[in-house]
Amino acid sequence: MTRTDTPVVVPSATGAVPVPPRATLARLVTLARQLVSFGSIGAVCFVIDLGVYNLLRATVMPDGPIAAKIVSAVVSTAVAWVGNRFITFRAERQTGRRETLREGLLFAATNLIGLGIAAACLFVSHYVLGFISTLADNVAGNGVGLVLGTAFRFAAYKALVFRSTDAHAKELAE
Repeated sequence: MTRTDTPVVVPSATGAVPVPPRATLARLVTLARQLVSFGSIGAVCFVIDLGVYNLLRATVMPDGPIAAKIVSAVVSTAVAWVGNRFITFRAERQTGRRETLREGLLFAATNLIGLGIAAACLFVSHYVLGFISTLADNVAGNGVGLVLGTAFRFAAYKALVFRSTDAHAKELAE
């Protein structure tokens, strides 16, 4: 008798190839869908973040790259909250008022850390290394900082923020 979580070995011309169990394939498909959705929402939020940042730098905050980055991140984070809550992690999100508040606070904390990562990259580039052009600020804050912050956010959203008790119990039962 074979358990459902035991890999099946399928013969091939070059030798035996282990085939992952269905539960593993289902988790991989779910993860792939989440990554695509997260990436799409992230792309929209990137455009919002970049647009607001550069609009602020060109108008009311020409000498305030850090403040402009904070404002643009807050605006794009609000859009990310709605998108990730109702699209990417809809199956894992909390539904009760108290749970939603907890989830929202964790989302905000996660994004503050992500913002800190992007702002730190911008700070180092602008003030430590002396790269003060708009292009350099964009590369540091919206390039390097965004990539590092995004990797952190996805892992934190999946592991901490959008983690319903039902989804967690289901995962433990598998």
